[in-house]
Amino acid sequence: MDFNFSSNIVLEDDLVLLRPLQTTDVENLLEISLNEPETWEYSLIRANGKENLENYIAIALKARDNKIEFPFIVFDKKSGKYAGSTRFYDIQLSFKTLQLGYTWYGSAFRGTGLNKHCKYLLLQYTFETMGMERVEFRADNNNQRSVAAMKSIGCKVEGVLRNHMPTFGSDVRRDTIILSIVREEWFDEVKENLRQKL
Repeated sequence: MDFNFSSNIVLEDDLVLLRPLQTTDVENLLEISLNEPETWEYSLIRANGKENLENYIAIALKARDNKIEFPFIVFDKKSGKYAGSTRFYDIQLSFKTLQLGYTWYGSAFRGTGLNKHCKYLLLQYTFETMGMERVEFRADNNNQRSVAAMKSIGCKVEGVLRNHMPTFGSDVRRDTIILSIVREEWFDEVKENLRQKL
């Protein structure tokens, strides 16, 4: 399967628009970065503060250049503001799998339905355009908000990797919960169930 990492993928519906993340998006995300540092509480790569945000975007764009990730910026049409970011990562075209994550939104956009719209568009693209067989999701097992959000879109819990990764600025290691949606589930139930919630 062929996937063009340099293509200008734009996914949108009546509420949200996702487009490729760019270096200039530092300005579009700076307000959240400066005012809501807790957004990255469970992240190893922080985007709080301008310098960290610049670094975060640079790392994401380098991964896109290396053809292993495809990062998006999320625009909320209702408010006319940029809401956050998400990405495809660990893209394994030969295995027809990828992970969906590095997702974060400013507090004003949480609980608004924005995430479900984003996930619907991203999952539709992965299964129906890219032809993926499996989409995987991971999170710190303590990040209950993130885990609940993934379950609410139809992800199935597969298990927990114990003592899996370091945590930012600490000797404590995190347990990582693994969830997924596979192709048959998308077409049989997840797509319609998620569409009903939009």
